[in-house]
Amino acid sequence: MGLRGQVRTRDGWAVQHAVVTMTDMSGTQVLRQDADENGSVRTDAALAPGPYTVVVTAVGYAPVASTALVTVSGRAELGTVILARQGGVELPPPGAWSLDPAHSAVSAVAQHLGISSVRGRFTEFGGRIEIAEGTAGAAGTGSAGSAGASGGAGGAFGVEASRVDAVISAASIDTGNALRDKHLKSPDFLDVERFPEITYSSTGLTPAGPDRWTVHGQLSLHGVVREVDLDLSYLGTGPDPWGGVRAAFRATTELHREDFAMNYNQVVQAGISAIGTTLRVELDIQAVQGESLPGV
Repeated sequence: MGLRGQVRTRDGWAVQHAVVTMTDMSGTQVLRQDADENGSVRTDAALAPGPYTVVVTAVGYAPVASTALVTVSGRAELGTVILARQGGVELPPPGAWSLDPAHSAVSAVAQHLGISSVRGRFTEFGGRIEIAEGTAGAAGTGSAGSAGASGGAGGAFGVEASRVDAVISAASIDTGNALRDKHLKSPDFLDVERFPEITYSSTGLTPAGPDRWTVHGQLSLHGVVREVDLDLSYLGTGPDPWGGVRAAFRATTELHREDFAMNYNQVVQAGISAIGTTLRVELDIQAVQGESLPGV
């Protein structure tokens, strides 16, 4: 007897704060039930046979309405209801995620001699992502965990309180040319003896389109701290062969060397710079759910 169902995201994760309401054909509400920690909805009271309208809502998700038929047994099977993020954007489940350097890439591309590009990558880095829970409104509140913040009231959701912190070893730069790498590590560029670490700490997250986010944060590079935005795409979540759960992201931004006091600029013929002043940064990130990486 009663109502049975599951509420999930597109990736199959439970929506713990979902609310299910049922109304009969006269518009009278006959049931209101919160999903449990597994996203399950279960009631035991018998329902009168007939058709009902079922609406599933959750803060930060687009509502879903459907028709359910209660049988003569007084029971209705809702099945699995899939909720999509408002604006079409999905994110991983809330909590801590650890960056996996072995399956990630941090690279930068600069123009060389005005006619081609030089690509470099950093081989040593690490970091942590904290996905904040949805919050506010009548559906209840959530915690942003170590982010130290939560979403606002009036129906806002707390994903914007999510954050990322990353540390890169400046001396791990690798462009495939030892002589060039030595120059990049010198005081002309990264000056790795004085500034061994490059750090990024986010300060906020805002939607930037149907499938993109903008991460706002502070980049510390070459002893200079600047506000830097990342264009972020979330590529999905899934299990890995080691029993963990992984989320994939891609992010890009552009930096100007002069903004970080790296003003070296050898000029060759016709006034062309040997190395361009603009860097395109490309991040391909895998993160593992939890506070630490598996032993792989």
